[in-house]
Amino acid sequence: MDKVSQLFYDAEGDVLYLSIGDPRPAISQELGDDVLLRVDVETGEIVGLTVLNLSARFSSIQTPQNLPVTIDLHRLE
Repeated sequence: MDKVSQLFYDAEGDVLYLSIGDPRPAISQELGDDVLLRVDVETGEIVGLTVLNLSARFSSIQTPQNLPVTIDLHRLE
């Protein structure tokens, strides 16, 4: 599986974009709780994850969050 090639946070939209491998056309599938899975149109491979309203998820946490974060995408397949 490819490694994360891009992690981008849009502060104005409060959206986190995580991309895997090279950019390619994808469709989004809603997983629930403001999380979208991006899937390659042709191959069906997972190419990214989008998290909406990111800051709300951390509003009750008092300790800083550390990056990098490891996500096992095999569990989503």
